[in-house]
Amino acid sequence: MNRTFYTDLAARGLRAPVGAHLILHAHIDHDAILLDGKRLGDVIAETARRFNCPLAIPLMDLTLEKDALLRACDVPEDEIESYHFEPPSTSMENPPKLPPLATELPGIPLVPRMRATCDAITHIAQTHTDLLPIGMCIGPFSLMTKLVTDPIMPVFLAGTGITAGDEPDIAMVERLLALGEHVIHEYLRAQIAAGAKAIFVCEPAANLVYFSPKQQEETNYAVFEKYVMEPMRRFAALLAEHNVDLIFHDCGELTDEMVRRLSALNPAIISLGGSRKLWEDAALIPKTTVIYGNLPSKNFYAPQLTAETVAAMARELLEKMRATGHPFILGTECEVLSVPGSEAEIMSKVAAFMKA
Repeated sequence: MNRTFYTDLAARGLRAPVGAHLILHAHIDHDAILLDGKRLGDVIAETARRFNCPLAIPLMDLTLEKDALLRACDVPEDEIESYHFEPPSTSMENPPKLPPLATELPGIPLVPRMRATCDAITHIAQTHTDLLPIGMCIGPFSLMTKLVTDPIMPVFLAGTGITAGDEPDIAMVERLLALGEHVIHEYLRAQIAAGAKAIFVCEPAANLVYFSPKQQEETNYAVFEKYVMEPMRRFAALLAEHNVDLIFHDCGELTDEMVRRLSALNPAIISLGGSRKLWEDAALIPKTTVIYGNLPSKNFYAPQLTAETVAAMARELLEKMRATGHPFILGTECEVLSVPGSEAEIMSKVAAFMKA
């Protein structure tokens, strides 16, 4: 897409919650819809029209790639949700096998939810032609953190200069990163083939919980580069090869230098969480990238956060972003999740910032 498409949306004052989950759960048979590509596409289109947004943003469900990876590694279905890989112990006679290297696993079958998402993209591209069909995936680092019990220590140890050859936990993390990247590449290619014109790549674990800011400064962000930036550059290259735009999302707590490096991926849109002051980040991000965010959607269910407060936060954000002159789309820091019994409360907060 031409970048002016997104900057024009920003100039028009577009407001765009990530709200498909909220609209989906207004349908009584929402679980069935998740497996029906046509109906799922219609729900995504319904969400876009409900909020007067030309971006057909899908569900921000970041569990699908883990499901596909573990099934490909023959993990029993009833263990997938809680499964974590463990490094082989030298004291065990028959240590458990780590998953195959990516080169040994040439194809990862899409799970039914992935196929439905791809079918939804195709349905939007062919039927709801006034909307931009968008895909969704998790980033490799965030996927890796879902696959091991304690990802923090191996990442820290790698930052001290210890290598995979010295430490089994680091070897496991790096192998899972490579395998996860392979799985996500398969899913990206499927969504591109389905007709996606942009992909929302979500890397929320690339944050200060996993990357010590002091260590990163001392090592020139070497581990952040290796574990986050290098895979993301390969993703960006794949998307560019197919003329598909990158929408990069990271709602974690970040340093300014992390923001600079992530913005160097040249995404069409960068989506940052509530820990960031977007009007200050505007100085770190090229104006060719639209900044998106970052109202506290994770707390929309709570009555303590009133609709009036959300509206005031929206007005402040709009005023400060206008002062920067940076292209900006007012939105949410993450997906607006439907919480049973709190639907009206949540929708009141969405309505408040849409009208502010």
